[in-house]
Amino acid sequence: MSQAAVQIVARGPRAEAEAAARAVDSDALLEGATYSILEEDEDRGVWRIDAFPVDDDEADSFRRVLGGFPDLTVQTETLADADWLAMALSGLPPVRAGRFFVYGLHDRGRTPPNAVNLRIEAGAAFGTGHHGTTVGCLLAYDRLLKRRRYPKVLDVGAGTGVLAIAAAKTGSRVAVGTDIDRVSVRISKENALVNRTDARFVWASGLDHAEVRRDAPYDLVFANILARPLVWLAQDIKGALKPGGTAILSGLLRTQERFVRAAYLNRGFRLESRIRRDAWSALVLRRGA
Repeated sequence: MSQAAVQIVARGPRAEAEAAARAVDSDALLEGATYSILEEDEDRGVWRIDAFPVDDDEADSFRRVLGGFPDLTVQTETLADADWLAMALSGLPPVRAGRFFVYGLHDRGRTPPNAVNLRIEAGAAFGTGHHGTTVGCLLAYDRLLKRRRYPKVLDVGAGTGVLAIAAAKTGSRVAVGTDIDRVSVRISKENALVNRTDARFVWASGLDHAEVRRDAPYDLVFANILARPLVWLAQDIKGALKPGGTAILSGLLRTQERFVRAAYLNRGFRLESRIRRDAWSALVLRRGA
């Protein structure tokens, strides 16, 4: 661990910030690292990346990648050891995605009365709701809910549990989430309690866990992970879905759409829609009979 917790901040034009974010996502040494990308100043066209390395090596990797973009100004700030994560999260604004309003404890007094309010505390898990992949999934789900409900929902790679919790709060009687990270599962369970839902979360690699199989087949499967795992899990996701069931897939860049889509079309899915947020895509596919 670093002797002092740090936050690395990069500021610059949108195109440069998005290119840097793609570089972070494709860097093997930064797989699973925590960062956010937001528009800081609309009038001046300034975008901002906030990176939160967990150790010196990760900090060096962030600086190496972000330093490769000359139009970005990169700074490292030392944070108080006890409060750095809370400080970082307190600077994140709430997010509106269709009917869903995702917020943290610091925004608990700002929830709109006409929204499905989701209080999500990230801790050490991915998924505050700010990332383009999570927003894309919520927007896709919001559109689907205008036509029908989904009694049984599975969330693969749940992170903070935001997607399974969103399902539980919009009428799904079964909402199950899985993650390969034990900390994420703990945080998801805590978020389910805070939101007063019955969403369940299990530590599992793949979809063969008994808790997952017990409620299969599902009406809808979320998988907000990465492009290659989405391809590797294509057959398992098909097996977890009812015929005619829906999959919402994200965690992929726009440039990876064709790669992921092909794996599912070859297994009898058809593409219904896509949502693009910044450099990211969310695909909505329906399983064939």
